[in-house]
Amino acid sequence: QVQLVESGGGSVQAGGSLTLSCVASGILSSAYRMAWFRQVPGEKREGLGAIDSVGNERYAKSVKGRFTILRDNTRPSMSLKMNNLQPEDTAMYYCAATDRASGTLLSPEFYNDWGQGTQVTVSS
Repeated sequence: QVQLVESGGGSVQAGGSLTLSCVASGILSSAYRMAWFRQVPGEKREGLGAIDSVGNERYAKSVKGRFTILRDNTRPSMSLKMNNLQPEDTAMYYCAATDRASGTLLSPEFYNDWGQGTQVTVSS
């Protein structure tokens, strides 16, 4: 059984920065992957970035260059450092994990386990 616990959401003014954290427990596979998603009410859940067990990263075009994923395999945990936040970044942010062998990396259907979500609100 996998449990993901998120923290770090809050309110920030446009142009500011915020860092989210996700701590995982119960992951047994050495090849698992983790990712960050966000969702605005009435919209599809959007994949932001993914990271594998050795720290290789991939980002969506919408956040590449502004958001950075870091991974610590000791706990394990990952963080999402968000820079130059804009009002359109306002959403519920989720972390996810999967032990599946293949799939669409930034698609929600690829992931087995999810955190509870943490709200990020960016004001102008």
